[in-house]
Amino acid sequence: MNTSLKNRLILLVLVVLAVAAGGYAWKTLRHNGPGEGFASGNGRIEATEIDVASKLGGRVQDILVKEGDFVTAGQPLAHMQIDTLEASRDEALARQQQAVAAIASAEAQVAVRESDQQAALALVAQRQSELDAAQRRLARSQTLTREGAASEQELDDDRARERSVQAALVAARAQVNAAQAAIAAARTQVTGARASVTAAEATVARIQADIDDSALTAPRSGRVQYRIVQPGEVIGGGGKLLNLVDLSDVYMTFFLPETVAGKVALGSEVRIVLDAAPQFVIPAKVSFVASTAQFTPKTVETASERQKLMFRVKAQIDRELLQKHLNQVKTGLPGVAWVKVDAKADWPAALALKVAQ
Repeated sequence: MNTSLKNRLILLVLVVLAVAAGGYAWKTLRHNGPGEGFASGNGRIEATEIDVASKLGGRVQDILVKEGDFVTAGQPLAHMQIDTLEASRDEALARQQQAVAAIASAEAQVAVRESDQQAALALVAQRQSELDAAQRRLARSQTLTREGAASEQELDDDRARERSVQAALVAARAQVNAAQAAIAAARTQVTGARASVTAAEATVARIQADIDDSALTAPRSGRVQYRIVQPGEVIGGGGKLLNLVDLSDVYMTFFLPETVAGKVALGSEVRIVLDAAPQFVIPAKVSFVASTAQFTPKTVETASERQKLMFRVKAQIDRELLQKHLNQVKTGLPGVAWVKVDAKADWPAALALKVAQ
């Protein structure tokens, strides 16, 4: 037997002994426990799951990842068909251009109405001047008629001329008022046209947001657990395409009786031993203790019934540790969680940290 083969056999024997020792220690702990100051509960490894869904209904154009792939936050995962959205966006852009042109037209109308007002004001000044002249002429005619130097016919003509000029002045002032009203109306059209532009811009932005949302990206880093649909399928709004699991947010949920749960504080140390790998001990900390009991009757009358109160406890595994062993993290694995309820108690050798390297 050569030296290389002999070394391999020795290494194999050592590994078998280590696994056997770990299994023996685990079975011993399951039956006897590490002693007072500790409590345990059965549970399964869980992780935060995220469903990647489409905001709008439509046809799936492509899916860029496979089950089991690791993805990073912001990575493109799938695309929805956007032909209809692009057509709607082009239509909205055309309406936006029409609204912009309507602003220019309305502003031109304001300029025209302001010119009309200036012309009306000039006409008022002219009629006012004519009225002043007519009134002076009428005064002279009245004096000459009293003195016998002018006829009554001339006086009547001057009076008629003065009344005619007064009427023309009233008409000119009415034209000024009409021009002011037309300016106000034209300015209102400008305001309406600008509002139409704002509405068109908002429509374009909304459609563009829908187009952007049609490119589905990973909300956080993790692993693809399921592909729920395939390219070419039509789904409704909110339809799921993928299921991701965040392997940096892994925990075990277990249950403790009321007499023990009351002693467990947030941040208490936890040791997790999995059925599939009893030779390794995984460190964790209590991150949640339920405030209400579960698996108990609604009405608890006796002390024996109160012993059936079970409280849900969540043990969070350290994120940095998970990052080092992402490829080894598996959800759904059953195991036992040991929690220290006495801060002064020391962990036994069987629960010493032996995380896989």
